Amino acid sequence: MPDRSALRGWPVWLGLSALAGAAQAQGSSVTVYGVADAYLTGIWGGAGSITQLQSGGLSGSRLGFRGREDLGGGLYANFVLETGLNMDDGTYGQGAVFGRQSFVGVGSTSLGAVTLGRQYTGFWHVTDEFSEFSNSGNGPSSAVIGGFGGYEPVRGSLDSGTGNGGPARLNNAVKYESPVWAGFRFGMQGGFGEVVDDASGNRVLDAYARYAQGPVDIAAAYVDDRGGSVLPDAARRSYIVAAAYSFGNLKVRGAYLEVDDRSSFNQDGSGWWVGADYRLGTSLVKIQYVVNAPSYVSDAHTQGIGLGYEYSLSRRTTLYTSVSYFKNDVNAGLGRASFTIPSGLTTTADNDLTQWVGGMRFTF
Repeated sequence: MPDRSALRGWPVWLGLSALAGAAQAQGSSVTVYGVADAYLTGIWGGAGSITQLQSGGLSGSRLGFRGREDLGGGLYANFVLETGLNMDDGTYGQGAVFGRQSFVGVGSTSLGAVTLGRQYTGFWHVTDEFSEFSNSGNGPSSAVIGGFGGYEPVRGSLDSGTGNGGPARLNNAVKYESPVWAGFRFGMQGGFGEVVDDASGNRVLDAYARYAQGPVDIAAAYVDDRGGSVLPDAARRSYIVAAAYSFGNLKVRGAYLEVDDRSSFNQDGSGWWVGADYRLGTSLVKIQYVVNAPSYVSDAHTQGIGLGYEYSLSRRTTLYTSVSYFKNDVNAGLGRASFTIPSGLTTTADNDLTQWVGGMRFTF
């Protein structure tokens, strides 16, 4: 007698194979992709030091699924499901299975695209792409700015803060992004607050514009978190302008960010950074200086400067390291650096911190 248990999966497998073949024939594709990024870091303060293994020094670790189908006539449908991963302990990031991104949409090569779901804001892209150290814990990143108003709205509420002076992602969002016209493009989205009998309650609006042509790259973004009837203390507006210019292998970039806190906390403030990088073959050297300046409390500024180095072992594998110094005023607190700092590292008289990072990123 043949082993029928070995054949039970064949009808399903053959069916899936046929569907996959049909999808490919219609111009469809589904891609599995990801990032595995882990780093070792040492942090020294006025009262002590600590060594940690962390996740996401260059890029947040993730596993994602991306699909696209050609609908004909320049139209297409697409989706993204992306989960954050913590390489140090194997847990999910962002507190959700697909907490990084989860959206579906339709687009046109000539008219732009509309997508629905949890999505990155234009504000986040500016803080990430115009910073030498991105939004990560590696170096004096843009995440240093915004200890006075860094947050990530979910239905207009406060989520686990991103620390970059504005929201990274919106839930319940409808987003439109234009095609590129002679280097110019723009986008806007709204995150529904889903409040009963209050269509605008707790809603979040986000918009950006960007021009990139040749060596010039300029961007601006705006986020308005209304707060509303459920969470009035979430009401904030954030603004950012940024620019970059390439001189051959040398690239210079910087940005200015401002937060207008309209809640009862009134935690207004601003910040800026400037940096540069130089590529020589498989090596990249970068430097950045960051300032965080809350205006609602005195003696609370942070200044950070860092030097980083990346070496590409291959197209997918990168080694990286950095050394950074953070000068924190007496009232700056521990939330002014781009990483989670355990208690006991600083004193009232000495809030300054030094950080070393060494890590590896693999992309697939």
